[in-house]
Amino acid sequence: MEDKTKRGLTVQERSLDENYHVEAEKGMIYDMDGIGHRVGIRWYFPKQDYDLKKILEFAEAMEAKYKKLREETCPD
Repeated sequence: MEDKTKRGLTVQERSLDENYHVEAEKGMIYDMDGIGHRVGIRWYFPKQDYDLKKILEFAEAMEAKYKKLREETCPD
């Protein structure tokens, strides 16, 4: 699964993701104070452990989180 909002972000490491407990590629983003935060870019779900339905649930939850964030920060 890939987070398209992180397009162009350079992969800095590949490690275990704390949320999904699978291998993930991570990059660094910086907040307004210059503090760096390591964020997931891509997650690799083993086919034998995860079916497409479960991965779609993760993707839909991620989309809902970003939709809520957009609504709070950029109201029309």
